[in-house]
Amino acid sequence: MRELPLRNGDTVDANPPFVDVVIIGAGISGIGAAYRIAERNPRLRYVILEQRARIGGTWDLFRYPGVRSDSSIFSLSFPWEPWTRREGVAEGADIRDYLAETAHRHGIDEHIRFGHRVRSADWDSGTDTWTVRAAVGDTEQTYRARFVFFGTGYYDYDAGHTPELPGSAEFGGTVVHPQHWPEDLDCAGKRVVVIGSGATAITLVPALARAGAKVVMLQRSPTYVAAGARVSPTLQLIRKLLPAKVSHRIGRNKGVAYEGIVWFLARKSPQLMRRYLRARAIRALPPGYPVDVHFNPSYDPWDQRLCLDADGDLFASISAGGTEVVTDRIDRFDATGIWLESGRHLAADIVATATGLKLQALGGITVRVDGTEIDPADRFVYKAHLIEDVPNLAWCVGYTNASWTLRADITAQSTAKLLAHMDSHGYTHAYPHLGNRPMPEKPAWDINAGYVKRAMHTLPKSGTQRPWNVRQNYFADAIDNRFDRIDEDMVFGAAAASPTSPAQDQTVIA
Repeated sequence: MRELPLRNGDTVDANPPFVDVVIIGAGISGIGAAYRIAERNPRLRYVILEQRARIGGTWDLFRYPGVRSDSSIFSLSFPWEPWTRREGVAEGADIRDYLAETAHRHGIDEHIRFGHRVRSADWDSGTDTWTVRAAVGDTEQTYRARFVFFGTGYYDYDAGHTPELPGSAEFGGTVVHPQHWPEDLDCAGKRVVVIGSGATAITLVPALARAGAKVVMLQRSPTYVAAGARVSPTLQLIRKLLPAKVSHRIGRNKGVAYEGIVWFLARKSPQLMRRYLRARAIRALPPGYPVDVHFNPSYDPWDQRLCLDADGDLFASISAGGTEVVTDRIDRFDATGIWLESGRHLAADIVATATGLKLQALGGITVRVDGTEIDPADRFVYKAHLIEDVPNLAWCVGYTNASWTLRADITAQSTAKLLAHMDSHGYTHAYPHLGNRPMPEKPAWDINAGYVKRAMHTLPKSGTQRPWNVRQNYFADAIDNRFDRIDEDMVFGAAAASPTSPAQDQTVIA
């Protein structure tokens, strides 16, 4: 077989390039998968197809003011690559730099092909290979692979969710969604209304106020907000005394434990957690502030995600008069702002619609098995990353109640282990199979956030029994991962025709 590394701009060979693994996406999921796969299977060849021009995924896409992590960066960063900055709550640009530097340090960036927007993936049972087609500018590039890893996340990169806004066409100012924030948008001295009160709004609002805008955060209903420090003095001391890898492990364990305890208490003692969060909000806001109107939701904590207010920036901005919170519903827009159902008018120069994401499965990519298109919503998901009866395909989706990377790393390790098992036994295909065994269903995501409820029909099904039960429990999953039975409910086999036969004369990516 001839070896020819394919770079952007190369012409398409009549025989498409062949690799062992195609990884789709160069964000946290894709970079983590590349590291774990190569760590356990150094002989396997892989390529990462990234539709954007830079590494980073979410952290390259989102560039609105104040964008940052909403959980501990020590659990959001990789366990095998220490986070070296002081902040435990990290700015978006710093996270992207960390990902780029990590990819370069481990040689992963040499495998990335930018500007590749994957359109389809087709499985052929005759040869046990995937054919992956990607748009590259005005051309199409095709790859063949034994295995496909979807590091595409769970939301639509092209558009966020914007609800119908009556009369918005009459508005004379600027309407912008944070997912596509213009770099040249100057908010200084402007009246800005931010619609929404989720994690995006909680970070965006104080950043706009610091930039000199007069900000109103307009919410239909309250959200739980908890202030937390950007920098931990205790952890900083530990980092001074211990080597980077050791202190990173301590920081990671501390972050995981804290987030796990908060979630556990919220689920087991919701009234206790509600009183605790309310008391903290009262202490952080001016005397007499209507906390129960604006920061005391009707639902229990962790029915939706808790929002982290780094260093109490939002509460401080409210206290300083730079930000007003309004809890009301939109009646209509006019040329100068927004009329509310209460009859109040909010004058605005800029309206930011921090109204959530649009979920989609498998990055919106068409996936076919032997010519038949699959609908992920019709399939059960196995161990939270393999899809029922779909061979040699993994999809990385993080937790709803903890850092994305916690499950992403488990998924990457599981995929690497599966590939090693297949290689050592001579298998060319593997897939989870439920068969005719009855399996009750439950939602794969157990939070009531709007972006989840709007898109339940797009997500794979979760069963109620392992290994088909999608749990939002990192500790249980970590134990399962350590003692995993790789052949549980799995089908393994080998195709009669080898995809790597020399007679096929394929281009092979080194």
